Amino acid sequence: MSVAFLDEMADASRERVRAAKQSRSEAALEVEARQTPAPPRLRLAPSGFDLIAEVKLRSPAAGRLGQQGESLAARATAYAQAGAAAISVLTEPSRFDGSLEHLASATRALAPLAVPAMRKDFLVDPYQVLEARALGAGGVLVIVRMLSRSAIGALLDCARSLGLFVLLEAFDARDLELVRELIEAHAGANPLLAGVNCRDLATLQVLPQRLLELAPLLPARAPRVAESGVATAADARQVVAAGYQLALVGSALMQADDPRSLAGALLAAGRAACEAT
Repeated sequence: MSVAFLDEMADASRERVRAAKQSRSEAALEVEARQTPAPPRLRLAPSGFDLIAEVKLRSPAAGRLGQQGESLAARATAYAQAGAAAISVLTEPSRFDGSLEHLASATRALAPLAVPAMRKDFLVDPYQVLEARALGAGGVLVIVRMLSRSAIGALLDCARSLGLFVLLEAFDARDLELVRELIEAHAGANPLLAGVNCRDLATLQVLPQRLLELAPLLPARAPRVAESGVATAADARQVVAAGYQLALVGSALMQADDPRSLAGALLAAGRAACEAT
């Protein structure tokens, strides 16, 4: 994902918001969101390591993921049954083949298991946070590189008012400085998670070493999330040793022959590493 790609995705996201507002006003959507039953809360295990398992049909770098026609609800359920703390659901349609219906399907499946879904998209407007809450999501992802400070603040304020957790995604040291400032400014609000995405924005390559290099810059007062770069038990042990408390895993799980077993193996390895430290 180049910076130009992020700009492209932000522009497309704004167009989707404009179209959505023409069919449903923000005021009407907010009423619906606030009337929707409360989603499951994000619960982190006392063992010190958790998994955010991702459902996505396509990656711009890897192409098509998963099996044609498979049930995304069944996959989300399998992740939750393996012990995932939350399920990330891609809703971006043009490059990731996502949709809001995927999020709705996941939240329906996850509700009996008391595991929250997180909307993962290129969010630019509080309207999209309201959409997530109205569909039963318990959290959203916010890419700090893509937005102004005021735009991020508007998303965080909306999420707080709706009781949603937020994963703040950073790519480099500059992003992490902003993440630290945001977490300080919003201390005491709903859970804010600090994530490092180790995918290089210019080449699309996953560079796991960046997770280790940037870990010391993560804020101490927020749960720390390793995004991308965790595909094996050894990877899980390595990020735990670096100080991460969660891993967001997408492509590796989508490509696995037995995603439930892989999710369980990642959790077991990470938690064993926590116990050993």
